[in-house]
Amino acid sequence: MTRVLIITGDPIGPRMAGPAIRSWNMAFALAEAGNEVTLMTTTKLQKVDAPFDLTLVMPGENDSFAKLEQWCHVVVFQGHAMRQFELLRTTDKITVVDIYDPMHLEMLEQGRELARATWELRVTTSTEVLNEQLALGDFFMCASERQRLFYFGQLAALGRLSPATYENDPHLEGLLSVVPFGLEGTPPAHTRDTLKGVLPGIDSDDKLMIWGGGVYSWFDPKTLIRAVAKLAETRDTARLYFLGTRHPGVDQMGIVRESHDLASGLGALNTSVFFNEEWVDYADRQNYLTEADAGVSTHMSHIETTFSFRTRILDYLWAGLPMVVTEGDSFADLIETEGLGLTVPAQDVDALAAALDRVLYDEAFIVECQRNVARVREDFYWQRTLAPLVNFVANPQHAADHEATRRRGVTLGQKVRKPYGFRHDVRMAWHHLRHTGVKATVDKAFARLRR
Repeated sequence: MTRVLIITGDPIGPRMAGPAIRSWNMAFALAEAGNEVTLMTTTKLQKVDAPFDLTLVMPGENDSFAKLEQWCHVVVFQGHAMRQFELLRTTDKITVVDIYDPMHLEMLEQGRELARATWELRVTTSTEVLNEQLALGDFFMCASERQRLFYFGQLAALGRLSPATYENDPHLEGLLSVVPFGLEGTPPAHTRDTLKGVLPGIDSDDKLMIWGGGVYSWFDPKTLIRAVAKLAETRDTARLYFLGTRHPGVDQMGIVRESHDLASGLGALNTSVFFNEEWVDYADRQNYLTEADAGVSTHMSHIETTFSFRTRILDYLWAGLPMVVTEGDSFADLIETEGLGLTVPAQDVDALAAALDRVLYDEAFIVECQRNVARVREDFYWQRTLAPLVNFVANPQHAADHEATRRRGVTLGQKVRKPYGFRHDVRMAWHHLRHTGVKATVDKAFARLRR
C-alpha cells in the first residue's frame, strides 16, 4: 500500500471549483485503488464526507506539514505548494506535480486589471513557481497533448530532457503524461427543479444555455451577452444562465460587473440573460445542467487560450449537452472534429448568435450532437483520465535524474522568499502602497483579514 498526500490550494467542501474537484477525484481514484490517501488544502476546509482523510494545513504551519511529509511515500500537488512549504523543495519523497493549469499564461490575462508593476510581479512569480516545480519534480501531469508539447520546451530549458531521463524512456511518458480533467461515470440525475419554471423569467418550455463556471477576465462573456440579446430579438424563448460568478477561492473580477452592466444596458438582464451571484454546490450542479439545452463557453484569442483546458466543457459532456464555444483551444478542436456542437471565431457576435440558434432550435442537429457527445464522453471518465497517475502510484519511483534535481533544490532553496508571514505581508503592503495607492492597499489589507 502506498501512502499518498495530495495538496490543493483551493477550498475543500460542498462548493468546490476546478483545482479542488480535480484533487478530490485524484484522492478518490487512488483510495479506490487501495492506497492510503490524505487530501490537504492550504486555504479552507468544510465538513464533507470522503473515503479518505481530509486536513487543513496553512502556509507557514511547517510542523504540521512535516508530519504529513514524513508519513507519506508520494506527494501530489498543484499550485504554489512547493513555494509555501520549503520541505517540498528538499524532500526525498517522490513528488508528482500537477501542471494542468499553466498559471503563468493565465496570469498574463488575469493581471491586466492590476497596476503594471503588480501585473509583472504576478507573472514573474508564477513563472518562477512553475520553473521550480519543473526543475525538481519526479513526475508531471498536464491536461492535453498541446500542453505536453509546451511543457517539454520548458523542461528542456531547465535541463530535464537529458540522457538520464531519455535513455530508457525515449517518449518521456514516465516524466510527463497527459492526465486530462475528467467527469463522473454515473450520468447526472435531476432531483429538483432549479431554473425552468422556478427562476422568474425562465419558463419551463424556454431554451436554456448554461455557462458552467466562473466569469474571469480571460473569458469573453460580453460577446456572448450581445449574441444572446441579438438572438432574443427573433427567438423569445432563448435564455442564458451564468452558473456562478463568485468563485470560492478567487476574488471577483471586474469583468463580472462589466457583464452585468452590459446585460442591463441591452435590456437583457433578467429577461434573456441571468446571473447566479453565488457558487453552486458541487453535488447540486447536476440539477442545473440537466435543465439546460446547450453549454456555452466564449473566450478571447490569445496565448492563454491556446494552451488552456476549459474544465467546464467536461460538465457539458457529462450532461450530454450540445455546445457552442470560441475556436482556438484544444476542446474547440475536439468539438469540431467529433461533431459535439459548433465553434465560432472570437468576438464575432453574428456568428455566435447564428450558432446558438442552431444548437437550440435545429432538432436534427441537436440529436446528432447528443449522439456524438454520448460517444466521446466515455474517453473522459475519471477512471480513464487518471489512469497514468494510478499506474504511477502503483509503482512509484524517482525521476531518472533525481540526484541532479536534489542539487538544484539546494540552489533554489537559497533564492526563495517565503510567500507568507509577517515579512511577506510587509513587502506586499509596501509594493501596493507604491504602485496602487493608499485606498487600494487598505482594501487589500481588509480583504486579507476577512479571508
